Amino acid sequence: MEKLIKKHAEKLRFGVVGGANTALDFGILFTLVFFGFDRIASNYISTTIAFVFSFFVNRSFTFKSKASNTKKQFGLFLVITLFGLWVIQPIIITGVAWMISDLGIPNSIVLFIGKLLATLVTLVWNYVLYAKYVFKKDEV
Repeated sequence: MEKLIKKHAEKLRFGVVGGANTALDFGILFTLVFFGFDRIASNYISTTIAFVFSFFVNRSFTFKSKASNTKKQFGLFLVITLFGLWVIQPIIITGVAWMISDLGIPNSIVLFIGKLLATLVTLVWNYVLYAKYVFKKDEV
């Protein structure tokens, strides 16, 4: 079991950071929507705040990067993350709302379902691209 945990430690750390990041994102999103802000505008705000948190925690804790090219890492992280958050997520949130909003489900539940699905998709997107391009092991 210890060997298995050690083998997947980076993925486990990514999951922990992702959970904290998702709680931050969802908390801000639903608070803003509760106070009357548009759901897509609120998603942009919540994901931006979560993005900044995510870069620093993933760099230092998840991938334990000691690379000196922080600006390059941040640039790649920015492109990958923002595409996921500002392109993929709104498409999924809007698509879910379009598909299930006529089923009599409360709007907050429709938003939750859409956001949850969008989060799962961008979780995979982010991990694969961060590991491959942003926090590569061979860069120091």
